Amino acid sequence: MSVDPSLPPALAKIVKRFQSITDTKRRYEYLLWFAKQLPPFPEADKQPDNKVVGCVSQVYVTATIENGLVHFQGDSDAQMTKGLVGLLIKGLDGLPPEQIARVTPDFIQQTGLNVSLTPSRANGFYNIFTTLQQLALTLSAASSDSFPTQQLEDTVD
Repeated sequence: MSVDPSLPPALAKIVKRFQSITDTKRRYEYLLWFAKQLPPFPEADKQPDNKVVGCVSQVYVTATIENGLVHFQGDSDAQMTKGLVGLLIKGLDGLPPEQIARVTPDFIQQTGLNVSLTPSRANGFYNIFTTLQQLALTLSAASSDSFPTQQLEDTVD
């Protein structure tokens, strides 16, 4: 199976690694590895505004934009779901919002995880993915709204 060439490099690398793992148990172990890679999520950010809607587990994500690149943080109370959060963050972090917006969630089929995920986890994956995209686009709109003002202020000095 090949990897979609339109995927961002980090996400393509993750997909390729999953494709090389034929044992279902090892795929789960690799997914759980992503959960362990997430830095601690600030308790103060575990607020309703940061909660991913439509997940059975408690899932929280935040995003910031710096120099035009989006950086995510996330957490979940369920390890498998936390692994999905970690996988998505590892694959999408540090990209421009426009590139994040172009990614489609069907790459999960290329990993082979889709056949192992329960329907509720598959739904959770989709909800986490779309939430990350929405956060990226919201940050992009906010930063482009503020950019002309800053540019104008710079030219006035």
